[in-house]
Amino acid sequence: MRIVFMGTPDFAVATLQRLVENNFEVVAVVTAPDKPVGRGLKMSESPVKKYAVSQNIPVLQPEKLRNRAFLEELAAFRADLQVVVAFRMLPEAVWAMPPRGTINLHGSLLPQYRGAAPINWAVMNGEKTTGVTTFFIEKEIDTGKIIFTDTLPIGENDSAGDLHDTMMWTGADLVVKTVKAIEAGNYPEQPQDFSGELKAAPKIFKETTEIDWARDAASLHNFVRGLSPYPAAWTTLNDKQLKIFETRVLPTLPPELEQVNTRLYTDHKKRLVAATAGGYLDILSLQLEGKKRMTTEEFLRGYRFL
Repeated sequence: MRIVFMGTPDFAVATLQRLVENNFEVVAVVTAPDKPVGRGLKMSESPVKKYAVSQNIPVLQPEKLRNRAFLEELAAFRADLQVVVAFRMLPEAVWAMPPRGTINLHGSLLPQYRGAAPINWAVMNGEKTTGVTTFFIEKEIDTGKIIFTDTLPIGENDSAGDLHDTMMWTGADLVVKTVKAIEAGNYPEQPQDFSGELKAAPKIFKETTEIDWARDAASLHNFVRGLSPYPAAWTTLNDKQLKIFETRVLPTLPPELEQVNTRLYTDHKKRLVAATAGGYLDILSLQLEGKKRMTTEEFLRGYRFL
């Protein structure tokens, strides 16, 4: 069975690697165009492209997915199936092209957390479990028939980054299972049930990542870890942006800490604690504007509160 793979970031590389390791015939890869990055504007290739080139797999990098030349080039590979992981929304001219359809890997248990940021929102909402889903792409985003799912636990201190790294390989293995089932012609197609209460996973913007200290400590802990390491929850400290990456909920304020502003308490050595509307947050990892990410202890060595 001839496969075209579509994806861009590291999350997608894991799946492509698993497909290659399992000796599937990946005839082409579609990924993002190279982009200039850094001060020198050096052209940067996507992680998926780098891996594909290392495996001598042809790479397509269209600017526009509806471009006629791209569609003709894609059709020339005569794929039986297309596999999509962490890529852009496809036009019907692309996803309807292969005779066995186009499957997608989504980072949630559909129909929950449809949208661009399912990993982040599951953690931010304090979920205890989530998972991965393979499904056939249809016209409306993330609505196609479900093939397989796999469930994953979320620990109380797991960050979105932690979950991403685990899910990346769990999802890759689920795609392999799915492709094998499609190749054998023996797989389920379960329509999604949209009748219950559904939680969404919309794209995250900077204005939605600012910390609202009027919330309680437990929900803010979830908020911080759901945005860690990227794009990161933030607040301000002396008119500078302060990103916070890791916290723990404290039931009470440690008595040895000194109040240094309306929100923060510290021992000036290792501890930095923020007061919330309900409880306290022990800040463990942070990044002040213009500085690198560091532990609280490292931060306090060089910072003096006004």
